[in-house]
Amino acid sequence: MDAIRKTEVVVPAAGVFLEGTLCVPETAYGVVAFAHGSGSSRFSRRNQWVAQQLNQAGFATLLLDLLTLDENERDALTAKYRFDIPLLAERMSEAVDWLAREPFTHALPVALFGASTGAAAALIAAAARPGRVKAVVSRGGRPDLAGEALPRVRAPTLLIVGGQDPVVIAMNQAAAGLLRCDHQLTLVPGATHLFEEAGALEEVARLAEEWFRLHLGERRHLAAAAH
Repeated sequence: MDAIRKTEVVVPAAGVFLEGTLCVPETAYGVVAFAHGSGSSRFSRRNQWVAQQLNQAGFATLLLDLLTLDENERDALTAKYRFDIPLLAERMSEAVDWLAREPFTHALPVALFGASTGAAAALIAAAARPGRVKAVVSRGGRPDLAGEALPRVRAPTLLIVGGQDPVVIAMNQAAAGLLRCDHQLTLVPGATHLFEEAGALEEVARLAEEWFRLHLGERRHLAAAAH
């Protein structure tokens, strides 16, 4: 297995500074930026686990807090920011730009992984950066909240939903009907919204790895980028 370089980073985005964790294998297919769901952060246990599986499979990952510490504290009391999809999407777009400048990732194709409301932010960012975002995966997401951005998404998009999550299945079916890009809706049998059932999150990671490997191409060696 490749050595993995792990760095705590600060990403400037729309007038604020966002904290993140960047993990980069020595050789990588691309870099996957995570957009967390409502009330979550880069310390999301599920997204951290999926990111670790992607690292072991040869993908760099950026786990990013889309809210500052102060905003997160206010959101915990008021839920002010968690459904501010335009704000979250703007920050995801800025993160995509940052990855293009970061020495360890600038040569890598970018993919986005969104959970819950973060899926909408990821899809809007993909529509805003069509030349940079090469693939999107949504886990138990709310892609419907991306609204009029959906027909403008060009990146191949995989929508993963628990087979026992009927409300979210319907939301994803409606969103899929608006996508004009290569897309697929996949149900994980027996899984509920949080994919807590045995083997459910493993299946999410497997599906995401396959999708990203299909759409991000060959591995690239990053040793020269360190200098």
